Amino acid sequence: MRNPRNDAVGPSNSVRPERGPKAEVEGREAQPSHQRPSTSLRTNETGANHQPERTCILTRRKGTRDSLIRLALGPDGTVAPDVRARAPGRGAWISVSRDELDKANAKGKLKGALQRAFKTKDVTVPADLGERTAAALRQAALDRLGMEAKAGNLLNGAERVETAARSGQVHLLIHAVDAGDDGRRKLDQAWRVGGGDSQGLVFPEGRTILSMALGRENVVHVALTDPAAASRVAHAIVRWRAFTDPSTGLDGGEPASGLGSADELTKE
Repeated sequence: MRNPRNDAVGPSNSVRPERGPKAEVEGREAQPSHQRPSTSLRTNETGANHQPERTCILTRRKGTRDSLIRLALGPDGTVAPDVRARAPGRGAWISVSRDELDKANAKGKLKGALQRAFKTKDVTVPADLGERTAAALRQAALDRLGMEAKAGNLLNGAERVETAARSGQVHLLIHAVDAGDDGRRKLDQAWRVGGGDSQGLVFPEGRTILSMALGRENVVHVALTDPAAASRVAHAIVRWRAFTDPSTGLDGGEPASGLGSADELTKE
């Protein structure tokens, strides 16, 4: 996509956020950083060292708060996903995939790690925490698309998208998972002509869900025409895909993140 000198968000989609989130220390806020952070899920990208790091309670891998997922402890002791990192109180951070989280939860390792992180034995971990986390990440991505649509930062319709792509106005190109191959190839080529990436991002949902998220009819292809909006949307989708299926990239074939294996979680 067209975004010079930006940090990588995935194998071929590179965009920057408009501004970085405030650094958070559990229980209080620190001064906001003036450094624009990378939206990459890899923690060794340029710019990542300028952000406060969090540590995964399961693997001890470190990463920025943008690259990890926060779990929050409710007043009743129940753990819930806090993918927007806004819930009050203490939080714990994870960097694993859904499959790894489910296995750690089933073996009781997740509960033990959470008890140590929260410094209390009064912790209840739902058996479907992985499913809830995936649903929260999915909703966050859909909500982000809806907000950018209301703000006028995206357009849809094959002809409009093609025209914008060829003229160099597109910073992120998205195809519904059920988009036709011919349509995808045509718009991908138009984006390349306009200076974009080799191919657009394949959204994990079909046109029906995309249409509902944007409040429009028959949305198959979406173009983000604002670089900051493209960054926000790409980051939301990358986080979702990295959690649910890290072996599948944004284009359906390459790894979506730099998260490594966590085989140690499933060992007896």
